[in-house]
Amino acid sequence: MTPATASHSPDPRQIIEQRLLNTRTIMIYGGISQEVAQDVSEKLIILSQESDADITIYLNSQGGHVEAGDTIFDMIRHVTPRVRIVGTGWVASAGALIYAAPPRDCRFALPNTRFMLHQPSGGVGGTASDVKIEVEELLKMRKRLNQIFADQTGQSLERVTEDSDRNFWMSAQEAVNYGLAGKVVQSASELS
Repeated sequence: MTPATASHSPDPRQIIEQRLLNTRTIMIYGGISQEVAQDVSEKLIILSQESDADITIYLNSQGGHVEAGDTIFDMIRHVTPRVRIVGTGWVASAGALIYAAPPRDCRFALPNTRFMLHQPSGGVGGTASDVKIEVEELLKMRKRLNQIFADQTGQSLERVTEDSDRNFWMSAQEAVNYGLAGKVVQSASELS
């Protein structure tokens, strides 16, 4: 293969990405960052413009940047098509926030998925005044996230606040019982 021929061969990753979009499927794997939020938002908007048919997101994430998670959460709720989400592997922290975006009957989990809720954390440094501001913002963020999880699970705000005070792990079935997941599924045919 000559260098000229090699430069024209399609990137296997791009081929996979296009095939997934053709099936209205988005994959979110790994840490949640601003780049991931932009990528997922772009795909949601493109798919929304193409059709009102369902969009399916597969999610495996340890969490990450809360505001990036907020963006994806809001975009899932913003687009017109129904968005179904399937948890796989682990769904934690900002990943759990994203997972909670669709209505409960559109939240699925593969059998071995593990879920984790916890309070937000951040590196705080600087002057005493700056530290005070950052702590206040973290407390506001915690209250807001706990309210979202309470609203999306049907649990009381007090229960979510207590549970998320430390890392709160759940199996797929425990997540269903808690109201975070809607249904544990074995196969794609069960997503309807």
